[in-house]
Amino acid sequence: MSCGISTERLRVQNLIVGFGDRTVQRALNFSVRHGSIFAIMGGSGCGKSTVLKAMIGLLRPMAGTVIVDDEDYWAASETRRSAIGRRFGVLFQSGALWSSMTVAENVALPLQMFTTLDREAIGALVNLKLSLVGLLEAADRMPSELSGGMRKRAALARALALDPEILFFDEPSAGLDPVTSNRLDDLIVELSRGLGATVVIVSHELASLFAICDDGIFLDAESGTAIAQGSPRALRDQCALPAVRAFMERGRNVSAGGESA
Repeated sequence: MSCGISTERLRVQNLIVGFGDRTVQRALNFSVRHGSIFAIMGGSGCGKSTVLKAMIGLLRPMAGTVIVDDEDYWAASETRRSAIGRRFGVLFQSGALWSSMTVAENVALPLQMFTTLDREAIGALVNLKLSLVGLLEAADRMPSELSGGMRKRAALARALALDPEILFFDEPSAGLDPVTSNRLDDLIVELSRGLGATVVIVSHELASLFAICDDGIFLDAESGTAIAQGSPRALRDQCALPAVRAFMERGRNVSAGGESA
């Protein structure tokens, strides 16, 4: 239940996703509140990234709808879907930076493709986005010259290029050491609060889930559907379902909200 004047930014209804004749997840129904940080949780292979792809327009669902601000994304025309998609910022697990471009050129690319801004204005915006993620000094470096954490931040700067209203993260902490992961978590929270963006995160990293997410769903591989919804902490502390407890209790030794590591 949302509080105050908070409204739904995203709503998923009766969603079924899969490949060919194989269903990966079915009967998914959930909403994401404006300004929230929402987690799509579950063990490896349960279909988290597949659901995310349906939400951002990379995979047409087998059935069901994805509503973005009261507009049915998959029922819209291709032109309209493209327009809706420009309100999304996506950080893929690998970062997906163009290896032949500098960091600044990677961040500039969406601005060159989807705006009519001149070179000077694009350059100013690129510097702003890189400053937001603490990477201005790396503007002229190639992705191969960056650490894993720096590549994630560069990809995040590119995701922010068009001032998205909704940010999607696919395993943002994957491959990062704990200190770098914590810094990225802090950055995600700062961006959500500072920009008012709604955030959807796919992750199985418990420390990150407990630290930053205020709502979410738990996808179960065996039943092929969502079996629980709530904040990661609430699911950890209150959910009695064996599959959820087995997943969440991996985090009993994970520092969260003052617990001892």
